[in-house]
Amino acid sequence: MTRYDSGVAGPRAIIHLDLDAFYASVEQLDDPQLRGRPVIVAGPSRRGVVCAASYEARRFGVRSAMPTARAERLCPDGVFVSPRFDRYHELSDEVFAIFRRVTPLVEPLSLDEAFLDVTGSAALHGSGDSIARSLKLRVKEETGLTVSAGVAEVKLAAKIASDLGKPDGLVVVPQGAVAAFLAPLPIGRLWGVGKVTEAALRELHCATIGDLARAPAALVASRLGRHGADLQALARGDDPREVIPDEEARSVGAEETFEEDVVGADALLARLLSQSERVAQRLREHGLAGRTVTLKVKYSDFRQVTRRVTLAAPTSDGKTIYDAARAQLARVDLDVPVRLSGVTVSGFDAPPAASRQLGLFDAPPADPRRDALNAAVDSLARRFGRGAVRPATLAGDRRDDGEHDG
Repeated sequence: MTRYDSGVAGPRAIIHLDLDAFYASVEQLDDPQLRGRPVIVAGPSRRGVVCAASYEARRFGVRSAMPTARAERLCPDGVFVSPRFDRYHELSDEVFAIFRRVTPLVEPLSLDEAFLDVTGSAALHGSGDSIARSLKLRVKEETGLTVSAGVAEVKLAAKIASDLGKPDGLVVVPQGAVAAFLAPLPIGRLWGVGKVTEAALRELHCATIGDLARAPAALVASRLGRHGADLQALARGDDPREVIPDEEARSVGAEETFEEDVVGADALLARLLSQSERVAQRLREHGLAGRTVTLKVKYSDFRQVTRRVTLAAPTSDGKTIYDAARAQLARVDLDVPVRLSGVTVSGFDAPPAASRQLGLFDAPPADPRRDALNAAVDSLARRFGRGAVRPATLAGDRRDDGEHDG
């Protein structure tokens, strides 16, 4: 992975920007009747999960990744809206274009979240906090959305600062004050501290990040090993991780939460084919082709596994993607009920040229008939909508509830 330097010596200025309740905010932006109401973005299936909840819905305890059925119980008057990922991608692109006017050092974390290294931007745009204020204003004026910002010397502090400022806030950690900023915060705020690690640290009397920073290193290592040493470094504000820009999409994927758990490969194949075709169409829409195909499976107990394979040549063909995903099923335990499957393509590259001489280990040349078929499918999709033409094995299948592209 290529690392980039800001080119400026001295303390870094890093901004973490996070769009507030992004999916729900987009729905309220596009439909004024939803403003001020508890909006919950989720698939129509009761077996689905919440993608996003407006702040009005969060007052009832609704959170992202919560089962839709539970959200309905917590917030019976909530307005449930099906996700519109194409619209979210559209607005995300607009927001990230605003970020890149200030610096090319933009590291996307998701559609609604990014780190910016603005160390080298001070001469043109001012200090980190003034840049953050300007970006918040530009995003609001140009898209109608609000974004929370955190400014600090290191990624960890910038991320925590933006979280503390939500919604629509700006929290600045002064130069040299990262450790002091972190010290009083609950230990669970620290990156890498999940429930199990938090319980172990509390047994060591580390209830705050400052407690961990001051704890004897040998004591922490005896309980958590190397992970403990890494956590202590973060607790002291030592986070040398750089902002790694990635201007292109990292991956394109589609996933689905099933109405009922399924068991066995046969039950998953039609789902994988549908997901592969949806991914392929989106790849072609954006002129992308990828080498890495990842299969994602989530079991009924919410355990999740991924299996991936790297192809010899980049592809945007649904059948090729499906064949690669299907082959990974042999590496997955399918005797356990499955509640979700997904297919993702990453490792983007230029599509292989038909005239290029093949190497010994390259994939065979693209089938012109497949290219013509894909072009026809894409043309019909532009006229009549995605899914207008589907493989015969998917006739009548409309399992698009849980689609996710990101």
